[in-house]
Order: sequence, then C-alpha cells, then structure tokens
Amino acid sequence: MKVALVHDWLVSMRGGEQVLEALCRLFPGAPVYTLVHNPGSVSPEIEKHPIRSSFINRLPAKARRYPYYLPLFPSAIEALDVRGYDLIISSSHCVAKGIRAPADSVHISYVHTPMRYVWDLYEAYWGPDVAGFWVRRLMPFLATYLRQWDVASSNRVDCFVANSHHVARRIWRCYHREARVVYPPVNTTLFRPGRAEGSYFLVVSALVPYKRVDLAIEAFNRRSEPLWVVGDGPELNRLKRMARGNIRFLPWQQPNELVGLYQNCRALIFPGEEDFGMVPVEAMGCGKPVVAFARGGALETVIGYNGSNESRCTGVFFSLQTPESLSRAVDLCQALKWDAQFIHHQASRFNRTRFDNQVRELVQQQIKTHFACEV
Repeated sequence: MKVALVHDWLVSMRGGEQVLEALCRLFPGAPVYTLVHNPGSVSPEIEKHPIRSSFINRLPAKARRYPYYLPLFPSAIEALDVRGYDLIISSSHCVAKGIRAPADSVHISYVHTPMRYVWDLYEAYWGPDVAGFWVRRLMPFLATYLRQWDVASSNRVDCFVANSHHVARRIWRCYHREARVVYPPVNTTLFRPGRAEGSYFLVVSALVPYKRVDLAIEAFNRRSEPLWVVGDGPELNRLKRMARGNIRFLPWQQPNELVGLYQNCRALIFPGEEDFGMVPVEAMGCGKPVVAFARGGALETVIGYNGSNESRCTGVFFSLQTPESLSRAVDLCQALKWDAQFIHHQASRFNRTRFDNQVRELVQQQIKTHFACEV
C-alpha cells in the first residue's frame, strides 16, 4: 500500500510536528508533502523522509515570511500531486486537509484545528491591536474566500480525526462533519518526575497573541515569585517590555532540556485556550501540577482540584482570563500538596503506544471500508 503524508509547513518542531513525527514512524519511507520546508527545522525522523514542497518554497523570503503568502495557500496545496497513493494522511491546522486526493484513494485528515485565523481567532490575528490599517481593510474579503474554500475542501476528506473533543466540536461547527478523537502522543518515557523541589513557575509557549502569555506576565508582575518564560515568536519584544525583574525569558528548548525545566519548576502556567495542549501533559509527565485556563483541551487532560480531591488531581483551573483570577489559582496551587506519581500516571494516558494503536486501528477500518480488504 502506497502512503503519502501531508503537513502544512515544516519550519519548527511544535505539537503538530510531533504528531507528524509519530506518523512518520508508523509509515517509514512515506513522502511528506508540505507548503514550505526549512531544512533542519524539524526532527531527524521527519527529515529522513522524502519531502516534497509546493511552489511557495521557491518564493522570496519564504523561510520566515511564509505567512505573508496566506492568500496563495489553497492554490499551493491543491497543486501538490498525490496521484498514485492508496492512503493519504494529512496533518492539518491550516490547508493540508485540502489536498486533492485521487478518487480511488483514502484520505484521513488529522485536524489540530480548523484554520484558526479565519474562524475562532480572527480578532486575535487581524484585530486593530495586531494588524495594520490596509491589512484590516483587505482581510474581511480574504477571510470570506478562505472560509468558503475551507468548507468546500472539507468534502475531500473521507475521515476526520480530531486531537481533542474540543476540536471535534469545532470541526462540526465549521464543516458539519463528525470526527473521531485520537489524542496526540506524548513521550512520557522522556518526561518523568525528578527529585527537585520547584523554585519558579514556568510558561512554555509559542509567543503569539492567542496563547495569552501576556496574562501570565501581568499576574506575576504583581507577585514576588519567579516566572520563567520559554519560547519565541512575534510577541517576544512586547512581552519583554511588559515584564518586571522576577520574569526571565529563555529561547525555545530541545525536549531533553525541557525535561529539566519542568522537573525544577513549582508548576506550569497555561493561560490560553488550546486545541489540545501538549505542554501541560509534558509538565504532568514530570510530576508537576498545571495552573490552566478552564477552557479548551486542558479540560480533557488536567484533573482540576474540586475541593475534595487533593490527592487525586493534577492542577488548578481559573475561570476568567484576568490577572486576578490567575493569581488566585496560583495561590491555591501553592497551598495544595501534590502527588507527583499520580500526576505522572495521568500524563501516561497520552503515551505514544496508545496513539500508534489507535491510528493503526483507524487506518485498517478505513482501508477495509474503501477497498474491502485488510491492510
């Protein structure tokens, strides 16, 4: 059986790329089709596969300025030629699910989220505090086109898979399609509890508006405890200007380096609404509690304190995205006693073996349905 993998772009190693890496392990040698590829930006497991990129990969300044080519993304993904494959698996948070799969193939799309910049988070990306005057004037027309294309291209998918129930509901709202939930894989063998008592609170995040790292900084500007922020992105300079002396910024870290940072923190601060959120699971793998906003994927991974489950919870939720609400949750987190082994056990529910088995089962079902045979 000939298999092709599709991913939006290969420019960094974040949550979506970790899912792609797992798919690459499951389907060794399968080519990866993508809009843009910056060599060396993703893991060796992905890089060793044949990588076939779109015409955007040949445009000027594509390495860092590829988001400016957003209007071309639908045409670019449709121009990739995947004829001759029996199974196509797209890993999509933008346009990858819109690949033109042949009629005689099976297309399974693992969706991290529908295109967030034109659906749920339009204002976070194109609002007056973020985008310039002309971009704001033009974006409503472009967004309308992209939404129409996004809905129309959903009909090219035979089977939708969501990374959380939260995203499955979003897929239904946008496309009116059911989606099976397969949680992303987390390396809970690597992320294990240490022995150190935490001395700082930790944020690990891409520094973009919807992650709400600014909320964590506002809260800790009013507190004395240290906050370490690990990540990079367009918000970095603005966040540094906001931060007081108890807040430290670190560049993006490799997984082995993240383990030590998780193990030595008091707790993870997770202030945004995420589709799934692999970072809380990594922190819990290291036995650390999570202070999380009570929306999105965190509700499916973190067991929140409810007043009577101190020995059987893995974090504290806050209900409002305000510095005061977050700060109260931090106070509660510090007052509770945490069971590192129980927290790690909760994280182990999202291990790689579970992901691999669920994907294999799903592929077998789809192939059997379409081709009336077993893989």
